[in-house]
Amino acid sequence: MERKVRVRFAPSPTGPLHIGGVRTALFNYLFARKHGGDFLLRIEDTDQTRFVPGAEAYIIEALNWLGIGYDEGPGKEGEHAPYRQSERKPMYRQYADQLIASGHAYYAFDTPEELEEMRERMTRAGNTSPAYNFITRMSMKNSLTLPAEETERRLAAGEAYVVRFKVPRNEEVRFEDIIRGVVVVHTANMDDKVLFKSDGMPTYHLANIVDDYLMGITHVIRGEEWLPSAPLHVLLYQSLGWGDVMPAFAHLPLILKPEGNGKLSKRDGDRLGFPVFPLEWKDPISGEISSGYRERGYFKEAVINFLALLGWHPEENREIFSLEDLCEQFSLERVSKAGAKFDYKKAIWFNQQYLRSLSNEELAEAALPYAEKAGYTTDKIYLARVCGLMKERAEFIADLVHNGKFLFEAPTVYDEPTLQKKVKPETRRQLEALLDITRQYGNNSAEMEAATKKWMEEHKIGFGAIMPVYRILLSGEGAGPSIFDMVALLGAEASVTRVQAGMERFSSLFA
Repeated sequence: MERKVRVRFAPSPTGPLHIGGVRTALFNYLFARKHGGDFLLRIEDTDQTRFVPGAEAYIIEALNWLGIGYDEGPGKEGEHAPYRQSERKPMYRQYADQLIASGHAYYAFDTPEELEEMRERMTRAGNTSPAYNFITRMSMKNSLTLPAEETERRLAAGEAYVVRFKVPRNEEVRFEDIIRGVVVVHTANMDDKVLFKSDGMPTYHLANIVDDYLMGITHVIRGEEWLPSAPLHVLLYQSLGWGDVMPAFAHLPLILKPEGNGKLSKRDGDRLGFPVFPLEWKDPISGEISSGYRERGYFKEAVINFLALLGWHPEENREIFSLEDLCEQFSLERVSKAGAKFDYKKAIWFNQQYLRSLSNEELAEAALPYAEKAGYTTDKIYLARVCGLMKERAEFIADLVHNGKFLFEAPTVYDEPTLQKKVKPETRRQLEALLDITRQYGNNSAEMEAATKKWMEEHKIGFGAIMPVYRILLSGEGAGPSIFDMVALLGAEASVTRVQAGMERFSSLFA
C-alpha cells in the first residue's frame, strides 16, 4: 500500500528566515499539495546556544503571510505533536541506547583538549582533514577502547560524554536523490558524528532521523548544503531497522549571489539594496533592522512566483503562475541540479506584473494608506483614476502615489534644465494657444488630443517643440503619463492655473 505523502520544513530558530529557506518551504508545500499530502512545520531547536528569541514566531508569520501555511506544527497540533524538538527531548534517549546496544554507536569521553591534540597529531602526520573516524577512534577515550567496567564507572559518576555513530569500515553508501540521481559515498570519507550529548539533547542528525520516522515523513526536500549529511542519515535509518520506510531524498540547488560566485547572503542584499528576508527583522540583541519583502511593498504572489522559478523549470514556456497553478504543475524532476542565480531585478519585474494585473479600484484600495500618509485627502474614485494613469510606471504600490504626487498637488520643483533648453522666443505664444485649447477641451482627454494635433498640423509645430514645456509646467517633471490624460484628471481649469503659475515663476524665460 502506497504511503500518503508527508513532507516537512524544519528550520532552526536562530534568526530570521532566509529567502532560501522560504524557497525550501515553498517546494515542500507545492509537492505536498500536488500529491494530496501533508506539509509539516518542525522547529529544530536542539542547539539552545544558538536560539534567538522571536525567530520561531517570525518563521510562522512569514509562512502565513506568503500563504504557504502548514497542516501540522506549532499551534496546529496533530497526532505527532509536539513539533519543537526541545519539547521532544525525552524520546531521543531510547534511540541512542538502541544504537549503542546494537553496536552501531558508542560512548566517547574525550575532552576538548584531547580532541584538539588528536587533530594536531593527525595534521603533523600529513592528514589535511583530521577526523574522529575508524582510524582515530581506537586511540581515543571511548567505550570501544575502555574496559566495560570503566565505561560504566564513568557513566555512573556523571562524567560528560557524547554518543558517536560508529561508521562501518570499507562500505559504500548508495542512495537515489530525486534531483541528483544516484549518490555514492565511501565510508572512508565519513567521520563518527556525535548523535547525543550527556545533557540529554540529541544533535541534529539523530533528532532529525527519529522525528522524520515518527512523523511518517515520506520525502525529505531540503537544501543541497545537507547533501553531505545524507549518507550518515541513510546509515542511521538502516542501523535503526527503518530502512524499508526511509524517505526519498531531494536536495535543492543553492540560491547564488546576483554577482560573482557563492551562496546568496544578507551582505549581498545590503550591498545591492534588496531584501533577503521575507519580513522585516529587528535583531533582539543588536537592534539592527533588516528589510523584508513585505515591508518593501512586494506582493506575496510575486515573491512566491519569483521563488518558484529559482531552480524549477515548468513544462510550459511561461513565467506568471498563481499558487494554485504551481501546486498543479510542480514536480521535483524538473528542479535543476545547478545553482540558481538570484536576479533581484526579476523580482521587481514580477511585482510589476502583479501590480498591473489589478484593477484600478483594487490598486486604489491598496494605495490609500500611502496617500493618507503623504497628507493627500482624496476619494477612492479619484485615487483609482490616478492609479490607472500611474500603474504602467510603477513597480510598487507606493510608487502610484509617490511618483504621481503631481496629480495630488501643484509642483514646487521643476525640471529647469529641460525648460531652459526647450523654451524659445515663440514658446509663450504657443503656450497661450494651448491654454485656449485646454480651456475648451481639457476635460476630455480624446477631444483635447485631437484638437491639439490639429492645431500643431495647421501651424507646423512638432510635438517635441512645445509639449515637453507644457508637461513640465503642469507636473514639474519631464516624463510621465499622457499629458492629455493628466489634464482630464486634474480638470481644465486647474491645469490652466498650473501652467500659468509655472510661466509666472519662470517669467524671465517667457519674456
